[in-house]
Amino acid sequence: MRLHTFKIGGVHPEENKITAEIETRNAALPKVAIFPLGQHIGAPAKPVVKRGDAVKVGTLIAEAGGFVSAPIYSSVSGTVAKIDTSIDATGYRQPVIIINVEGDEWEDGIDRSEKIESIAEHPELTPENISDTIKKSGITGMGGAGFPTFIKLCPPPTAKAECVIINGVECEPYITSDYRLMMEHAEEVIVGLQLLMKAAKVERGYIGIEENKPEAIKLLTQLTADDSRIEIVALAQKYPQGGEKQLVDAVINRQVPAPPAIPVNVGAIVQNIGTAYAVYQAVMKHKPLFERYTTVTGKQVKNPGNYLVRMGTTFAELIRACGGMPEGDNKVLAGGPMMGKSVMSLDVPVTKGTNSITILSGDDAHRKAMQPCIRCGKCVEVCPMGLEPYLLATLSANKLYERLENEEVTSCMSCGSCQFTCPSHRPILDNILQGKGVVMGMIKARNIKK
Repeated sequence: MRLHTFKIGGVHPEENKITAEIETRNAALPKVAIFPLGQHIGAPAKPVVKRGDAVKVGTLIAEAGGFVSAPIYSSVSGTVAKIDTSIDATGYRQPVIIINVEGDEWEDGIDRSEKIESIAEHPELTPENISDTIKKSGITGMGGAGFPTFIKLCPPPTAKAECVIINGVECEPYITSDYRLMMEHAEEVIVGLQLLMKAAKVERGYIGIEENKPEAIKLLTQLTADDSRIEIVALAQKYPQGGEKQLVDAVINRQVPAPPAIPVNVGAIVQNIGTAYAVYQAVMKHKPLFERYTTVTGKQVKNPGNYLVRMGTTFAELIRACGGMPEGDNKVLAGGPMMGKSVMSLDVPVTKGTNSITILSGDDAHRKAMQPCIRCGKCVEVCPMGLEPYLLATLSANKLYERLENEEVTSCMSCGSCQFTCPSHRPILDNILQGKGVVMGMIKARNIKK
């Protein structure tokens, strides 16, 4: 079997996929559900409910706040307690809708049957109504930045989509939620891909999966054997293979230029496995996005596992379901150890982008003491974007923002490969991200003046 991969950089962190063979369980309903209004890139959603309103599972509670935005649906039934602010995974307070949970009553229009619908059974579906359903259902990217999915299906006039690539890589250590989704709902994922292909008006589809998931590669290959338009692409194991640009390089051997270029500029629309599944549920089952697969894991966690979680459930509730916090020092991440964010509170809720809650314990929870840079160049060698991380970090630390922009800091994908490989344990990525934020602000201010 020929294995594909991206050409520049990459690292090989320890896998720690300790939940890979644990079947997904339904997480318990929360007593109180918290819905941040900014679960996606772009404008926050706007509440359409008020205190005292009764809602069901699948009720619209916030509408899109602009073109680049997405609506939010209740994952629970109960009463709106208040519209307030709460800390999210980034540590900042943002507007939220808080619902007291009372039972589990669903909206009537949602098809809860287990019958798998095929695209051939629904000739009435057009590209336009598929895309419109995706938009109205609040579907966003569920493996990365949370970009509203419908926008990717409407590329700018200067770009033409030629294929849809589904990201089944899951290269981050620990996380297995996408793998379990592929193993447990492979047929629905494939129909989701077919729907995305129809919406994008393309005749080629790919699902990229790393070699450490041989059962998923085998299963999806068997299920797509009769559809010559779809190819399952086996990928060599290397981080960050799940990055959009790296995946496009690995699967179709095309290189996406520096920002503002995006994958569709070279003909590819990239979506996550979870997004493909959500598209199937929205179009075929009339089910808006309000729950997702999430891994709760860590070397010292008593009962790690994979869960189907109603959004709005707090980290604290899921961690209790896994046996509680381990003894000693712990760091709780929203996401994996490479790109995940350390949370300040366990009252942070699961949102559309929460693919994992990772608990690092003991020595793993602490950074090693920083040492002087030894000019080894390892950070340059592993950077998947071909940047010079040591230079970007230095420019940022010294606030040389104009040169930082000229050195293409906006191309940094925040993968952490540089910091991971640094023998001196320097906070390379931390410094880069601080400077990148300033540069992005400069660029935005210039564009506003134009």
